[in-house]
Amino acid sequence: MRKSINGLSIIVSDTLSLDPLSQAWFVFCNKQRDKLKILFWDTNGFWLYYRRLEQGRFQWPNHAQAHVAMGIEQRQLQWLLSGLPVSNQTRHPTLSGLSVM
Repeated sequence: MRKSINGLSIIVSDTLSLDPLSQAWFVFCNKQRDKLKILFWDTNGFWLYYRRLEQGRFQWPNHAQAHVAMGIEQRQLQWLLSGLPVSNQTRHPTLSGLSVM
């Protein structure tokens, strides 16, 4: 978790082969799973959010391969930041194509 904007954007572009200037939010977690950094581009500069838990751990998803990007939805990011697993099976399904009357 020593890397800042430049180091994290290089990881995004070189290791993950993704565009750090895209609309995506890139979330990084340390080995102890008590710190997160979120990097994203906003029109003319980067934002870097940092969160450290004083107690507990983030429910970071287990992934078969290291250094591979995993896509999650906005609500899954909220779950992660709230201490819930992103694979929460108790959520309501997303509905589409509904109309009133």
